Amino acid sequence: MKFLDEAKVYIASGAGGNGCIAFRREKFIEFGGPSGGDGGKGGDVIIEAVNGLNTLIDYRYQQHFKAQTGGAGMGKDRHGANGKDVVLRVPIGTQVYEEDGETLLADFTAVGQRVTISKGGNGGFGNAYFKSATNQSPRRANPGQPGEERTIRLKLKLIADAGVIGLPNAGKSTFLATVSAAKPKIADYPFTTLHPQLGVARIDEREFVIADLPGLIEGAHEGIGLGDKFLGHTERCRVLLHLIDGTGEDAGRDYKTVRAELEAYGQGLSDKPEIVALSKADALTPEAIKEQTARLKKACKKTPLLLSSASGQGVKEVQRALFKIITTTREGADPAKIKEDAWQP
Repeated sequence: MKFLDEAKVYIASGAGGNGCIAFRREKFIEFGGPSGGDGGKGGDVIIEAVNGLNTLIDYRYQQHFKAQTGGAGMGKDRHGANGKDVVLRVPIGTQVYEEDGETLLADFTAVGQRVTISKGGNGGFGNAYFKSATNQSPRRANPGQPGEERTIRLKLKLIADAGVIGLPNAGKSTFLATVSAAKPKIADYPFTTLHPQLGVARIDEREFVIADLPGLIEGAHEGIGLGDKFLGHTERCRVLLHLIDGTGEDAGRDYKTVRAELEAYGQGLSDKPEIVALSKADALTPEAIKEQTARLKKACKKTPLLLSSASGQGVKEVQRALFKIITTTREGADPAKIKEDAWQP
């Protein structure tokens, strides 16, 4: 299934049905009174978060949604039927904005959450409603109220316990494929991953969700490379796993490049708990490991873990460190106050 994390949708709720003007015309009833029924209410446009979705691809092929108009009132005091609602089903983590892309209307964070985005118009009153002691044969009825039309923007920010970040080709997809059943594309060139991948990791009989995010480069917060939209997927992660390619020229410089993008993007990304790991350790000599570790420790002010997804070195230790912080944040701890010893094995 293709991945789409932003969509523009036109929605319109249903108009209310018109009220009816009618009078009783029955045998042996000499003075039949008004009997016009009310119009039915127009259908609403509702957005609901459901399980089993992780993309907005459905809204690439259909961008117009219109609820049903309410039925008109009829004689013999028969009210019109209410129009059927339209329900847009979205993944957990979807945010709904006005057309300007800035005014937030709804934020879906749980399965089953429902929000009415556009309400249907009320049905008009039939002439039976206007009957009174002084006007027993009213000849007026109300038209139904119009529905609401608007254009909204859907933006998906994946909800994962841990997000894997780093420069392109840092080993993020290989790590995800090692610890979960996910099958991301893996190759020895940058930007192999073009959209976020989700996987369920299992360690010590416990599970948590990991998101493999496309590689960041300098200027990503301004849209360079794959752009800043993928940074939004890290906003909901409880912890970040920052992988640094040990075969690169300078591990410390690579770390600072990605951290600068997180700080420039804002939204609290730079304050999230972070586990730093030197990846591709199997391809390094002991001297290179020592040198790169020293550079990385100087840059991040913490002792990095050693990781090789290919050989399995350090994989379980990284998983346990991730789950330890995830558990801590689930218990209500302030992420900004989690110290390095919270994730050291």
